[in-house]
Amino acid sequence: MEETSDKFYYVYSSSLDSRLQIKIGTLEGKKHKPEYDKMLADPMLKFSGLYQSEFADLMVECQVFDQNEPLTLPITTSYKAFSNRYNWNEWITLAIQFKNLPRTAQLAMTIYDCGGVNKKIPVGGTTITLFSKYGVFRQGIQDLRVWPNKVADGNYPTSTPGKAKDCGKEQMQRLSKLAKKHRNGHMTKVDWLDRLAFRELELVHEAEKRSSDYMYLMVEFPEVTVDNIPHNIVYFEQDGDEVYQFRAQPDIVTVPDQEILKENLVESKHHKLARSLRSGISDKDAKPNAQVRDMLNTIVSYPPTKQLSNEEQDYVWKFRFYLSNQKKALTKFLKCVNWNQSGEVRQALSMLTHWAPMDVEDALELLSPNFQHPEVRMYAISRLQQAPDEDLMLYLLQLVQALKYENFDIIKAAYKRLSPGRDSINSGDGDEKEYLEKRDNKESNATITSEQINMNRSASYHQADQIAASNVNSVIEVDSMQRAVTLPENLLQNMNTDSGNTDTLQSDLKDEEDAQDLASFLIRRACKNSALANYFYWYLIIECEDQEHKIKQDVKMVVRDMYLTVMKIFSKTLSKGNSDMQQRRLALSRQQKFIDKLVKLVKTVSSESGNRKKKSEKLQQLLASTDSKFNFIKFDPMPFPLDPSVQIKGIIPSKASLFKSALMPSKLHFITTNDSEYVAIFKHGDDLRQDQLILQMITLMDKLLRRENLDLKLTPYRVLAMSTKHGFVQFIDSITVAEVLANEGSILNFFRKHHPSETGPYGIAPEIMDTYVRSCAGYCVITYLLGVGDRHLDNLLLTTSGKLFHIDFGYILGRDPKPLPPPMKLSREMVEGMGGINSDHYQEFKKQCYTAFLHLRRHANLMLNLFSLMVDASVPDIALEPDKAVRKVQDKLRLDLGDEEAVRYLQNLLELSVTAVVAVVVEQLHKFAQYWRK
Repeated sequence: MEETSDKFYYVYSSSLDSRLQIKIGTLEGKKHKPEYDKMLADPMLKFSGLYQSEFADLMVECQVFDQNEPLTLPITTSYKAFSNRYNWNEWITLAIQFKNLPRTAQLAMTIYDCGGVNKKIPVGGTTITLFSKYGVFRQGIQDLRVWPNKVADGNYPTSTPGKAKDCGKEQMQRLSKLAKKHRNGHMTKVDWLDRLAFRELELVHEAEKRSSDYMYLMVEFPEVTVDNIPHNIVYFEQDGDEVYQFRAQPDIVTVPDQEILKENLVESKHHKLARSLRSGISDKDAKPNAQVRDMLNTIVSYPPTKQLSNEEQDYVWKFRFYLSNQKKALTKFLKCVNWNQSGEVRQALSMLTHWAPMDVEDALELLSPNFQHPEVRMYAISRLQQAPDEDLMLYLLQLVQALKYENFDIIKAAYKRLSPGRDSINSGDGDEKEYLEKRDNKESNATITSEQINMNRSASYHQADQIAASNVNSVIEVDSMQRAVTLPENLLQNMNTDSGNTDTLQSDLKDEEDAQDLASFLIRRACKNSALANYFYWYLIIECEDQEHKIKQDVKMVVRDMYLTVMKIFSKTLSKGNSDMQQRRLALSRQQKFIDKLVKLVKTVSSESGNRKKKSEKLQQLLASTDSKFNFIKFDPMPFPLDPSVQIKGIIPSKASLFKSALMPSKLHFITTNDSEYVAIFKHGDDLRQDQLILQMITLMDKLLRRENLDLKLTPYRVLAMSTKHGFVQFIDSITVAEVLANEGSILNFFRKHHPSETGPYGIAPEIMDTYVRSCAGYCVITYLLGVGDRHLDNLLLTTSGKLFHIDFGYILGRDPKPLPPPMKLSREMVEGMGGINSDHYQEFKKQCYTAFLHLRRHANLMLNLFSLMVDASVPDIALEPDKAVRKVQDKLRLDLGDEEAVRYLQNLLELSVTAVVAVVVEQLHKFAQYWRK
């Protein structure tokens, strides 16, 4: 026997953002036919449902009223045919949120019968207030009296009350109140007695309904639970004293159609017949005519984001054998497949083996979340196996992100095979457990306040989705460096104790054809190549450490645990491999130790009081100190994480310095094993993932253009984000264009100073001018395609060899803090550096722009596929509008234009950029701001 509870759990209605949902259950009682005099006046009534012996096809219309005015448009149940009773059993969603419900809101429900074309006959109506007299939202199942032949009255007081008292018929209401007390815990619960009582209660209800002259509509109101505890919804209006202006008559009214998303039976039947196994015999010999062939060529040339219409899908399916020799058509064919139809799936998978092998760049699309079938993803991996390590390096950042769309169970199974006896990621190895415990302890200091409210429905109905989340406010300030420190120390140093079958592992590594998932493929390729292993490790590290508040907490943890599992498999595979693999593992461990010590040192410098000069001296002092546990002046050679082809063995303390900026990044001179210097910038407190993505795309575009024998003298310097708060940037010896203009007066004077030539154009060496023109063209086109914003002369850099390049990619995909930015960054000073708008060099610049734009448009699918895999990568400007990120790049490519039209379009952009007046004014304002800042 359970004791009664005097606790009252509740949430405020103003905290619930979800829409009001009501479940329409059954209609019971006597059915009232219309009078005969009405049938005589309108003979068509005899064909209505109520005059038939069978159960009529009725529908229920619901609407919320307050103060005698409707608050929502009427919503109806879907069309249903009944056999032996009226039972809708359907949740309907009304177009009003809980927080917008007034205290006196009423729900009016009218049952209608069809009385002819565009004519409804009211069977009856009922009305109930949504809140009780105490301001508590109604819960549970309610039996409402239906007033025959009346439309539900939403006025107050209503003429169709669902809870009206009737002499001699109050038994049902009295028992309902007792049941409510029992449900709320105000009565002692005795299990065996309660079951008998509720059974008798149901019999009383049935008897009352049969003896009543009314019909009764059973509806169910939603129940809210928080932390598995049922809560009541109490009316509360936040800021209720404030006055809000609103329009009573909107310009546009949205009328929901309950059947718009339901299956079209005619189309479904046609779809199954057209794609049956029987039709496949005739499709083998199907040849398109000229018109259909042109349509198919247009479909194949569509970008990856283009959705095919039903007609286009039917054409691709019908002529699939004809298209099977076109490798570009495979992704379009796979998009036409209904993966819920087993027969269709069998045909599609058999076509995979006969189709012309697709290119690697197109196979990336098959790794997106749009393709979940394991056979299709395995086919994509088989194509990736043909890519050399150099190309795989270009896509590695996106391939690590694509792991989020893999089957996590396969990855966990691979870890279990590698580590027998471990049941899950959170148990087993002491080092893994220690890492997770330390991570939890670190995060326990954060302030996390979140309330997640789920709607529960009764056991006889399907489980509901989440309906509300109020006061979600997560502030997590965790030292990401410390989390990153703990992870590799445990994963890379303490796993040697685990025994395993090394021979089996070696045989697995030799046979890449056994790779069943993307994780296994990446791990095996990384184990064989030091550069791949280096970047694969650091890309995984940042995913294991990343804390993204915008993703649901449970989803975030599942993804993070998946990356931890991949990291463990990678570490164990290296530890059980040959001597080269074990050396790579040791190098990664030493890299992490070095970065941890460097982060700690930089934090000490940043906490030092004083100006930049004093902090620089402190930096040099700490680097030169030999008292610390790590000697920065001289250490054992190891691959530099930013560029693993370079082996570093120390830092020169006397040359270390800090830049003039808010975060004061450190400029470090590393000593390589061949006694040369490698200069890099270490940034702490800055998220470099966006810069890393843009530099990766610039590197990719540079290689694509070079394959077309077009060298635009680009400077794709290296960027590596090693955490969400720190990373390395390659230093290029250069000077800002703003400083060039301030010191030399013009770009031409700068070139004359460093590379004078009596016979060259403008007194400058010809190769310098050619390099300058080409680099200007390359960066104008690339920054336009990537939508790079916040361009000013302080983030445009020049080298003495003539190369111009961009830095600081804090704004991409069209975002710009400046008003009315030009379509391209082509300032007057840059054009004057070419000799002016009428010079031959400027005409050559425009030709190089046109050529680069046309070449990059031919690789549009590759760029769009790479961006689509970065949608969930927590890159700031992509995370703002992830559903529009790929579309923004596609719009800049103007794939709807032919080559000649594209050239004219780019020509107009160049003219607009050169003559932009606002950009000149903004540049002057920026100069003033920089002057006052100094």
